[in-house]
Amino acid sequence: MTTLHADTGVTTAPTPTDRLLDGSLAVAPLLYLAADTTYAVRGWDDATAGLLHVLAAIGYGFVVLAIASWLPRGLRLTAAIILTGVIGAVGNAAYGFDAIHLSLGDVSLVDQPGAANLIKPLGLFFPLSFALVAWALDRLGHRWQAVLVLAAIIAWPIAHIGNIAVVAVPVNVALVIAFGSLLWERDYREVR
Repeated sequence: MTTLHADTGVTTAPTPTDRLLDGSLAVAPLLYLAADTTYAVRGWDDATAGLLHVLAAIGYGFVVLAIASWLPRGLRLTAAIILTGVIGAVGNAAYGFDAIHLSLGDVSLVDQPGAANLIKPLGLFFPLSFALVAWALDRLGHRWQAVLVLAAIIAWPIAHIGNIAVVAVPVNVALVIAFGSLLWERDYREVR
């Protein structure tokens, strides 16, 4: 796939960085779908689901960077996506580690006082970053993907704070479709 650079109008072959960021659009949503499906089948304290959750959270960090890289560097939106996306990926991964922690028979860190409370606000940055990603996708001319990402991320806290598998799995299916479809669209990096 070639890349059209909006700032210069020059078409180039994808770089290794392009391939990494593009690949995350497929890998991260599929990993998270696998994580939430595993949680749904085995319970919200399953170690395998927690492991998949951590890996997917890392992958979504790359998704956020991918979308941010399609925007002009001078936009506040670009900076906000990077800021909230990195913090959100860390918070999201922390919940995966919490599931692993629970699988070992320990008390949930989320329910502990003090420093363990850091997980909660960091975790909320994840849906915030995806709301900003939806805004970016709309600006980039990918309106149906923007709507799908926004709808999924509005349902995200309901599914994951409440551990509601019948909401979590469809949310992830929506994200697989929204982000995966971007891989097949030409010139998706061109800002409109």
